Amino acid sequence: MSNTLHIMTRPMISEDWEAVASIYAEGIATGLATFEKQVPTFEVWDKAHLKWCRIVAVDKNIILGWAALSPVSGRCVYGGVAEVSVYVGQAYNRKGVGKVLMKELISQSEKNGFWTLQSGVFPENVGSIALHKKVGFRYIGTRERVGQLDGIWKDNLLFERRSKIVGI
Repeated sequence: MSNTLHIMTRPMISEDWEAVASIYAEGIATGLATFEKQVPTFEVWDKAHLKWCRIVAVDKNIILGWAALSPVSGRCVYGGVAEVSVYVGQAYNRKGVGKVLMKELISQSEKNGFWTLQSGVFPENVGSIALHKKVGFRYIGTRERVGQLDGIWKDNLLFERRSKIVGI
């Protein structure tokens, strides 16, 4: 039996929420992915993320990971700027799932008029840092002690990707 994944992407639908939430919970449990402490309800998550540019990576109808965009501001001047969320199920780490998700998210973001994507990454999350660099994000700075996780102040590394076709 082959361990090779046949990774495909498709739009995320509400029926995917159970699998998406499970992968999100795995990320939360690592303490490396987010300041969140629990998975929100679908309704809360849905309101916080843009309605487009929501994707899942699948192999044989198994959801391997997901990616979505959220607005960085309600001000119209920032309408082409979005924040990236990308999560891969622990069983599928280091198998190319994150890269496939990010490339598709970038493509969809540009089709939807986004000129800048940004991400905040904990310094300890070396896998996410490497992924962002692989797909063309650049490190732009550190927000020191920007928030607490379990009572410990955490830095957040800022990464940005500017489109070469939108907003130039």
